[in-house]
Amino acid sequence: MSDLIQLEKRGHIAILTINNPPANTWTAESLPALAETIRALNEDADIFALVVTGQGEKFFSAGADLKTFADGDKARANEMAQLFGEAFSALTAFRGVSIAAVNGYAMGGGLECALACDIRVAEEHAQMALPEASVGLLPCAGGTQNLPWVVGEGWAKRMILCGERVSADKALQIGLVEEVVASGQGLEKALELAEMACKQSPSSIARCKSLVMSARDGRSHSDGWRMERELFVELFSTEDQKEGVNAFLDKRKPEWKNR
Repeated sequence: MSDLIQLEKRGHIAILTINNPPANTWTAESLPALAETIRALNEDADIFALVVTGQGEKFFSAGADLKTFADGDKARANEMAQLFGEAFSALTAFRGVSIAAVNGYAMGGGLECALACDIRVAEEHAQMALPEASVGLLPCAGGTQNLPWVVGEGWAKRMILCGERVSADKALQIGLVEEVVASGQGLEKALELAEMACKQSPSSIARCKSLVMSARDGRSHSDGWRMERELFVELFSTEDQKEGVNAFLDKRKPEWKNR
């Protein structure tokens, strides 16, 4: 575990803070630490939801430190691209619900980190952009793939090809974030959503998430319906299915086992 990644657990919720001030940039140390942290959380049956935020009040994350690429070293570029890809792929594959509390600037790899989460909440002063092409680079951690899915091709092209930066309000308008809150309230709102997720069956959530994400793979509608039916039946081999139905019938809160 790196000091550049802080982890706190509150009940069934994990809070991961990007801790590399002043701009919370990602490094060759913090990216593998993120992937390792996600793998450990996936093995922790008590964790149902994850909130990702940035240290401080100004930056969620400014992405990579451009000094890393100043000398044009192709080997270093390849290493960093692989590290970014592995880290954010791990975040996308987190089995529970992941929520980005965007508490400031989310630029380049910072926005790509937020895009790897299931839900995004932005504080009103937040700014978001994928400015890589303005410095001769391109988004290499899912930006060109995830952003069009979230906001549509037109706005993805405006942000990537034209370098357009969007405010929190504009991000809400185009669907880049699900909610905008007052400055300083992002983590609180993200935790509120995480608590809502924790009331759901974690066994169900993992399967629902895989079904929703599979829609990005270009499967036919009928194939998606088939997968729904198969995973629905699969839930009947879990303890959570029995607990959920019987808790409802007994008029009590379920006690999820995540198995």
